[in-house]
Amino acid sequence: MKHVEVRVKPGFNVLAETKKSQAATMAIKPGDSEGGPDNKHHADQWLYVMAGEGEAIVEGESIELYEGTLLLITAGETHQIKNNSDETLRTLNIYAPPEF
Repeated sequence: MKHVEVRVKPGFNVLAETKKSQAATMAIKPGDSEGGPDNKHHADQWLYVMAGEGEAIVEGESIELYEGTLLLITAGETHQIKNNSDETLRTLNIYAPPEF
């Protein structure tokens, strides 16, 4: 068993991992973004929006992000996460298998 308190620090931070999965947080400042048209992973990525608003571009498709949104980015899909709001976008990310 692992028990971790989720505290979102600036940037990207791995919280915990096992051989089969990994949890991380991401904080994106207003106007900033992470990833891009060539960004993809070998793992499935579940992205849960804890606070803020933004946009995910997955395989060229735009998806609105807001508090409570849960998004699955399947392994191999290109993606970018943008913060187009006035507050920091804070996410909890689960990767299976571990990516970072």
